[in-house]
Amino acid sequence: MAYLRLMTVLGVILPVSLAHAIPADDAYIAGYAAGVLKQSLKVDMRSLVVKDGVITLPTGSLNTGDRAKAVQLLSEIPGVNAVKVSEVTSQQLMTDTSRPGRVPPDETVSATESIILPTGLLPAGHLFKTLLADPRWAHFSAAYRNYQSNNFDGRDIASVSFGETIPIYRGNFGQSTAQWEAGLQAGVFSDFNLNASSSDLVNTDFIVSAYSSLRAGQFSTFGRLYHQSSHLGDEFLLRKINTKFERVNLSYEGVDLKLSYEFPYGIRLYGGGGGLFHREPSELKIWSAQYGLEFRSPWRMELASMRPVIAVDVKNHEENNWNYDVSARAGVEFENLQVLGRKLQILAEYYNGFSPSGQFYKEKVEYIGLGAHYLF
Repeated sequence: MAYLRLMTVLGVILPVSLAHAIPADDAYIAGYAAGVLKQSLKVDMRSLVVKDGVITLPTGSLNTGDRAKAVQLLSEIPGVNAVKVSEVTSQQLMTDTSRPGRVPPDETVSATESIILPTGLLPAGHLFKTLLADPRWAHFSAAYRNYQSNNFDGRDIASVSFGETIPIYRGNFGQSTAQWEAGLQAGVFSDFNLNASSSDLVNTDFIVSAYSSLRAGQFSTFGRLYHQSSHLGDEFLLRKINTKFERVNLSYEGVDLKLSYEFPYGIRLYGGGGGLFHREPSELKIWSAQYGLEFRSPWRMELASMRPVIAVDVKNHEENNWNYDVSARAGVEFENLQVLGRKLQILAEYYNGFSPSGQFYKEKVEYIGLGAHYLF
């Protein structure tokens, strides 16, 4: 059953991911975009900046009516991942990028900028950004974790995840820059005991959800209706057959909502909460809260094109008397090491709280680790 669930999740994830595998050339997009604006709006913008498929549009030289139309036209260009709306003029953009030592607009974070993503069916990008330190955010990763206590099965654990957030459809709210999207999110999270003779599979969690998100400027939301179930590995159960270990048939549905605001200079604050229903075991308590802080450096280190990232995620569950489950990660993101549009992050991590691995949700754990993550 666990194998079938895994194949089902991967069957949804991989084909959609492959659809965005080949990015268009930035120079081609810049020329195409300038031509579109000249042809459709009679606007001459030969100074457009494009990086990784993201167009920086200086709207200071456009009238109000042309702004929305320009964004729509540019976002429909094949290969465009997003349109960054900047409240400067075309002349200011040319001046800023030509000054020695000046960081180009795509390297800065400004409260006057808005990101507009392509609309339609199966669009690229996400309105709500990945939660970097959330142990149960669906993405592809592999990590080594050293547990500081014996509350888990062994001290040396390999943890892997397979998952994706797939926007099915994205649209605009009228002529404004606010956008909404709806889609699916699915993930598989597994732990392996490296101290066991055959590196036994200990626990696997399956999470599948339907979600909706919206974005207006620097504010974004993410709400979902999800199912989670947890399963123990066969080798683990065989080793525990003569012990007092009690397997839990853990399965439930839930809803949650997260709100996020992105401040200048790469700082992001988010928070929200949720509740469970159709709970098994039925005595599981319902409510939970989640909040956190992230820093994604707007300044790139030229060495290997790296950016520092730091994130802290905190969860409180009514089930555990509202104790703090703290997950912290810090490391670097490599801009030049991308797979299917996802950037590689190497992150050191620390966790202290009740275990995020479903079957061990009553166990207090603490671990340190190092992991590789592919994220937007």
